[in-house]
Amino acid sequence: MNWLTNFVRPKIQSLVRPREVPDNLWDKCPQCGHMIFHRDLAKTLWVCAHCDHHMRMSVKARLDMLFDAAAYQRIELPKGVVDPLKFRDGKRYTDRLRESQAKTNEQDAVVVAHGRVGGVPAVVAAFNFAFMGGSMGIAVGDGIVAAAELAVLQDAALIVVPASGGARMQEGILSLMQMARTTVAVAKVREKGLPYVVLLTDPTTGGVSASFAMLGDIHVAEPGAVIGFAGARVIETTIREKLPPGFQRAEYLLDNGMVDMVVHRHKLAETLGRLLGLLRHKGAGGQLLPIAVDLPDSFEAEPGV
Repeated sequence: MNWLTNFVRPKIQSLVRPREVPDNLWDKCPQCGHMIFHRDLAKTLWVCAHCDHHMRMSVKARLDMLFDAAAYQRIELPKGVVDPLKFRDGKRYTDRLRESQAKTNEQDAVVVAHGRVGGVPAVVAAFNFAFMGGSMGIAVGDGIVAAAELAVLQDAALIVVPASGGARMQEGILSLMQMARTTVAVAKVREKGLPYVVLLTDPTTGGVSASFAMLGDIHVAEPGAVIGFAGARVIETTIREKLPPGFQRAEYLLDNGMVDMVVHRHKLAETLGRLLGLLRHKGAGGQLLPIAVDLPDSFEAEPGV
């Protein structure tokens, strides 16, 4: 046994050998290209500290941010029909579902939870873009309907946070039917006089934007979020015209009256809580004071006044 070869050399090599760094410790900002340590990014709620770009965040982090003290309860959603059309393109639809479920540890692209936002009871339906691009199929439609019914049952506000590429093509016309189902569901919330607020995140497109995502009492958007129906390149090709700068971005929609406010992510929870407090407050905004009006002696009120 050669002591130098078998013992000393491996020890030296282990000291000088480059250490492998896990790929998930750093994230690259898609706007400015800076590499950001994952813990620093989580502290800033996935907002780039260099250019203020709002990056996509996980659905769990979104719920933790919105609910007071990150306290909420998720509800179990009904299990819908799996692969009703037996669809297959490059691979089977069932295989794609299993891959997304394993990747996200979620059953589908929407999560529904209830708790308090700004002290006001609220039900939140948040989309998970990591699950097949947040596409809307039967399961997502079931989730929105369940969220609306829970809001009515609990006399709570409904907040929907879409992040979706639109309807799920693997379910064909059945996915398009969810546009009508979700529209009816949120209409029941409004019939009960309950607030319905939509928080538009990047991206909100396709059948989602053409249905419940644009029917809120108030539309709040994150800075820079892409919001629209068809893609900008598709529109340019169709109309054969150059689109204006910032087209389909949250700020452009705010200027043109499609969005009520654009709010920085760091102020979203506070803003939503304030909005819900105003919408649920049924009394006067302050103490009503009597106003004394001195009328001249010659004044005579007309009949009926």
